[in-house]
Amino acid sequence: MHAETETDTASGQQAAARTAADQAAMPIDVISDVVCPWCYIGKRRLEKALASLPDIPVALRWQPYQLDATIPPQGKDRQQYLMEKFGSQARIDALHEQIAAAGLQEGIPFAFERIRTSPNTLDCHRLLLWSRADGLQSEMAERLFRLYFLEGADLSDPQTLVSAAADVGMMSDLVAELLPTDSDRNKITAAVEQAHRIGVTGVPAFIIDERFIVMGAEKPETLAAAIKHAYETKAG
Repeated sequence: MHAETETDTASGQQAAARTAADQAAMPIDVISDVVCPWCYIGKRRLEKALASLPDIPVALRWQPYQLDATIPPQGKDRQQYLMEKFGSQARIDALHEQIAAAGLQEGIPFAFERIRTSPNTLDCHRLLLWSRADGLQSEMAERLFRLYFLEGADLSDPQTLVSAAADVGMMSDLVAELLPTDSDRNKITAAVEQAHRIGVTGVPAFIIDERFIVMGAEKPETLAAAIKHAYETKAG
């Protein structure tokens, strides 16, 4: 314990102000997985949509989804995983070319050749959950996407996640303590199950104001229209 300082007081006031702003903003729940390339593309398109609607206050809430929860905690060789999933190198290459072309349009230079490990993303989602308390979820999502798709980092390595926490300004020493524990594992699996229950079978999915859902990495114009409609029909 320590005596409260002016810095502590200022930080508390900033957190309170952020909480008040979030409560006044319209929520958008982004259901995604950090190893989903279309989720990264969807993030960019959502950002463009929001930039076109500067007068609509929104609060982004990143929600978990696992494309493959059967991957072991230590991850799996990427090439082996892709071959088992898609059956041939030709099909893998075709899919990567399609995604890379879409990514370039959104300013994402996908570097699939750098990825060596397909991770189980449960710990990534725990990290995203913990970043919410600091108001850093979008920053953390961006960092994890970049680490995986641009830098080829191993997201199954706890040190990668601890470093990511430090990169966005979280308390990385606390993250290092929590990762080996079971803290919030059940919360993540329950949230993923809830996504399935409401009909989410693929990601990204955007739930706007807890009333409307947009499935897939839709164009910015489509997302903007849905957000505007939700805001204009918002009760109260």
